[in-house]
Amino acid sequence: MVSKFFKALADPTRRQILKLLRESDMAAGEIADHFNITKPSISHHLNILKQSGLVLDERKGQYIVYSLNMTVFQEVASWFSEITGRKDE
Repeated sequence: MVSKFFKALADPTRRQILKLLRESDMAAGEIADHFNITKPSISHHLNILKQSGLVLDERKGQYIVYSLNMTVFQEVASWFSEITGRKDE
């Protein structure tokens, strides 16, 4: 899980998508509007983010809406705590 997390974060476009989703849930088209790349490229980035568990998707009518999966961020924070020897408070 941690390796997929870092692979997903390695790309600046995916990091920007995560920043957008931090503000609000969005459909793929809404996300694509923020970039100067093709919609298939955005779809590819969203797929990597989904595979890493960083984003969740939910069908709402004819759209798929993406949101952050905070559970994965919490798991990675816990992992960092373990390797640094710090206890969660």
